[in-house]
Amino acid sequence: MDTYKRKELLVGALMLGAGLFYLFLTINLPRKGTIDASTVPYVLSFGLCLLGVLQLLAARKATPAAADPDEDAGPGNDIPPDYPTVFKTLGLIAVYVALLQKVGFPIMTALYLYVQFIVITPREQKINHISYVVIAVITSTIIYYLFRQGFDLMLPTGFLKI
Repeated sequence: MDTYKRKELLVGALMLGAGLFYLFLTINLPRKGTIDASTVPYVLSFGLCLLGVLQLLAARKATPAAADPDEDAGPGNDIPPDYPTVFKTLGLIAVYVALLQKVGFPIMTALYLYVQFIVITPREQKINHISYVVIAVITSTIIYYLFRQGFDLMLPTGFLKI
């Protein structure tokens, strides 16, 4: 068996193992009804198990690639890693977590999403502030009410007292 096929099988086995481990942890969650706080973990664990099985099946038939696509790019087309964007994202996550209880989920999530959209926008592309704000506010509101009304879980409201 060649190394390419071994790597593909290993990835599939790790995905399946992670899915089964996550499913085992999910089974221990308390249930309140058909759809509750444990529904999403069940869906994610079954999805991860399914992806692991599909990866294993695909790896059985896998043939090594003719050439590594990264090698075709050549030395002149190498794109350096964008470390500043990674550090900005990690900083934003830290600020989000630090202020979540005090400010509240709806406001902090909308602010986080808006600033994160700006951070990940390529430099050569114009920043569309209006659409970023609209998407961030709508997404934050939908997630908040989905958890509050759909899953009956309280998210921090901060000073809003909703």
